[in-house]
Amino acid sequence: MVRCQLGDRARTRQHRIASGPKSGPKTMEAEEQGAWEKPFEASKQAFKNSKNGNDMILLSFDTEEFDVPREHGVDFSLEEGMRVSVEGTTRILDILKANGVRATFFCTGNFAEQAPEIMARIKAEGHEIACHGVDHWRPKADDVFRSKEIVERVSGVKVAGYRQPRMFPVSDDDIERAGFLYNSSLNPAFIPGRYMHLTTPRTWFMRGPVMEIPASVSPHLRIPLFWLALHNFPEWLYRSLVRQVLRHDGYFVTYFHPWEFYDLKHHPEFKMPFIIKNHSRKALEQRLDRFIKAMKNDGRAFVTFMEFVNRQKKSV
Repeated sequence: MVRCQLGDRARTRQHRIASGPKSGPKTMEAEEQGAWEKPFEASKQAFKNSKNGNDMILLSFDTEEFDVPREHGVDFSLEEGMRVSVEGTTRILDILKANGVRATFFCTGNFAEQAPEIMARIKAEGHEIACHGVDHWRPKADDVFRSKEIVERVSGVKVAGYRQPRMFPVSDDDIERAGFLYNSSLNPAFIPGRYMHLTTPRTWFMRGPVMEIPASVSPHLRIPLFWLALHNFPEWLYRSLVRQVLRHDGYFVTYFHPWEFYDLKHHPEFKMPFIIKNHSRKALEQRLDRFIKAMKNDGRAFVTFMEFVNRQKKSV
């Protein structure tokens, strides 16, 4: 195993990772909250105007400690992984705030406990907080329950959704017994070495009382339109495929990770494949920003997963 240390470049933008209070963040003052809500008015109006809850975009971020180098034989500590992810999450929140849109953050227990200040900002800026296991690198059988307890304790909010690390299978019984209302742990595509889901449902469905919300893939060919697609597809093609999904399904689900917004290209010691580090950091910030603006110009509404769940249940 190669021991990886972050260089000076990783420390040029420092964000304190404090243990913080265990009781959850304080509520914003009314004046600050009112000032913050103004950028969301256009998004809220688009949501109200969307016919039957259609034309909705569910933007999400798997907010985890950076551990991808470990998949390539690089020894990477939790502290180092958190430093990368905190910087990336801060960049994401800045983009969302500038565009006045909300998203859903699927947070690991590790991230929540190590970065309570970031959790407080996610909550304060109107985004939904959901669960993403406890330790992203070493999932355990009871993580569904433990992650809910940790994330709710740190954030001070009741959590309704779950996504398994790496979109791996998770016990349906555990999801239901833990009290989750929706599960987004399915990428219904064929990705060599990762997923073989060509016969699973492509759009949302109910499994007992739990709504299953797969990541979006294109109709028929099931082209995956998650984070790697925005990194590597021409932007015009990515947007065209997203619009195809919206016309066909009436909504679009995608996800990214904070570490994608870190300067991966300048860290060869991470041993990251080209398709992952291609268009990372500033290039990905610009791509995501342009994507959000294009969808808003189309009149699409950016909504949280729970808003989507509530809208679909009302329409049934």
